[in-house]
Amino acid sequence: MYGYLGLTAVGIGGVLGGHIAGSRTAANKRRPIGTATKMGSRREWAPPMGTAADNRLGTCVRRFLRRTEQDYSAGDERPLRGYLAAMAAFGAYTAAWATAVRIRGRSLPDRPDPWDVVLTSVATFRLSRLLSKASVTSPLRAPFTTYVGPQGTAELHEEAQSEDGRETVGELVTCPFCMSVWVASTLTAGQLLWPRATRTAMGALAALAGADALQLAYGALMDKTTGE
Repeated sequence: MYGYLGLTAVGIGGVLGGHIAGSRTAANKRRPIGTATKMGSRREWAPPMGTAADNRLGTCVRRFLRRTEQDYSAGDERPLRGYLAAMAAFGAYTAAWATAVRIRGRSLPDRPDPWDVVLTSVATFRLSRLLSKASVTSPLRAPFTTYVGPQGTAELHEEAQSEDGRETVGELVTCPFCMSVWVASTLTAGQLLWPRATRTAMGALAALAGADALQLAYGALMDKTTGE
């Protein structure tokens, strides 16, 4: 008797279990894509449609940049990505100066004064070479450059390190032409924000450039006089 009742209960339980499982399966089939289903502690999510498109776009951009770099370099190693980073950094640098000028309420002149242009040119020349070539400033360039030898009077010949992230900075800090872009921008902003102090500093740099020219001229004259 009890055994018969037990078998009957097992059979009814199996039928009910199959009916419930079938109902859940049908409900899951009717559930739209992107809806979360919860079974116990597990939650399953369908990936959003935008993720796959973003991944494809990023892959296409990386392939385009890699192909452009290979075509431009022609077998040589050129840090184009570093140059892009340098341009972005310079843009942010100048934007910061422009923001400071605007916050201070400084007005731009209608036209540059010729004397300021000459003074800025001489000061930019001297400060750029002081930062990129002078022996005394070599500790500032040492993390990104390698010493090669002396070059000219009181100047050094250095090469940029080829490691990632250092080559672009090394080229910048050893190139007076590249450095002059940053120096000229800084001096121009300084004339708008602190005109008296900036012009005083530029006057000192111009005097230093004049003194260097006189030293070189005197050295050349002595060499010619002594026949060396």
